[in-house]
Amino acid sequence: MRTWKTYLLLTAALTLATSPAKADLLFWSTQAKPVEETQKMRDNVLGGFGETVDYQASDGGPWLTRIQAETQAGSGTIAVLGGLHGDFTSISANLADLGAVDLGGTAVNPNFMTLGKLGSGEQKYLPWMQATYIMAANKKALPYLPAGADLNALTYDQLIAWSKAVAEATGGPKFGFPAGPKGLKHRFFQGYLLPSFAASTVTKFRSAEAEQAWTKFKELWSYTNPASTGYGFLQEQLLTEEVWIAFDHTARLADAFNQKPDDFVAFPAPAGPAGRGFMPVVAGIAIPSTAPDMEKAKALVAYMLKPETQIATLRATNFFPVVDVTLPDDMPASVKASGAAIAAMTGAADAKPALLPMGLGEAGGKFNQVYVDTFERIVLANQDVRTVLDSQAEALRAIMKETGAPCWAPDKPSEGACPVD
Repeated sequence: MRTWKTYLLLTAALTLATSPAKADLLFWSTQAKPVEETQKMRDNVLGGFGETVDYQASDGGPWLTRIQAETQAGSGTIAVLGGLHGDFTSISANLADLGAVDLGGTAVNPNFMTLGKLGSGEQKYLPWMQATYIMAANKKALPYLPAGADLNALTYDQLIAWSKAVAEATGGPKFGFPAGPKGLKHRFFQGYLLPSFAASTVTKFRSAEAEQAWTKFKELWSYTNPASTGYGFLQEQLLTEEVWIAFDHTARLADAFNQKPDDFVAFPAPAGPAGRGFMPVVAGIAIPSTAPDMEKAKALVAYMLKPETQIATLRATNFFPVVDVTLPDDMPASVKASGAAIAAMTGAADAKPALLPMGLGEAGGKFNQVYVDTFERIVLANQDVRTVLDSQAEALRAIMKETGAPCWAPDKPSEGACPVD
């Protein structure tokens, strides 16, 4: 009796057999899936490569199944793979080492290069493009920065002092946080707050460092606009001046910069004792070991990291470059402002990348809820920090055991389920 896995592999084999024969290089990707983005990738990004490239975007399941089918067959048609960091983790052994690819002197973000090794001694993928979350502020708030503070290198203590000074000067709290039902608050706790204090998202969830992190956030919350519990996209509140300082995803701040480019500044998230925690949505580019023409595939990988190609990719996908590049003047105001902030944050000496959760499957929602519940109990209900962390750690531990998901950065790699100490 054929299993579902067998049917998937048969489907993949059929796909291989019916792939366009005239395409010199097949670029098989989980990114740029909307039709307009796929077409822009083909025409505006890959059109200048000099070889015919067939860019095909796929959902994660079929993407993985086709790679597995080609690996099992020992040969294939896929020249280059594009995907998020987590897409590559299960196929690491079947990826070529890209450490010797000649990038022509292009400076690639070193933190992302490290991620691309997937815990091995080889460069399993090269970073391709990124999105993330940043801070934004009305320029009216700048005079209230603490003495000696560098906007591009703030600490949590300085952010708290700044928010306090603005609140006292304006007669009310002006820090804004996406704590509403549609807000991305859980990503802040997972990718920014805990990594900045504990260098961890999971293992040190209930540590003394995590307790310090939540205590600091409670202090910041006292200078946060209480309407934040209803905020989803902070661009709206920045434009109405309900808030002067805000944290959110770059896409959820864009309208503020585009509508009033002279009124706002973008800057990196703050740093804690363990570093400047931030959550990059990192997409990489890799070559399967079964690639039909390894040299052409490596040439395409190098082409994708050229500064001019990175800019074309930004225009096509709204994902930002991972290389040192000067953005053209005709970019939207939101891109120019966000791009500078992202470069400063990801390239900071104290940068502490914290990846999106991986390996959780359908339990991803429950995982996120642990952090939301922790926030609501500690910050909104004013419950004891230690008591809440001990309680929520049990819920987190149960999820990790249920899924068996190993640790991801910034936690150290684990054998089996990521431990919750």
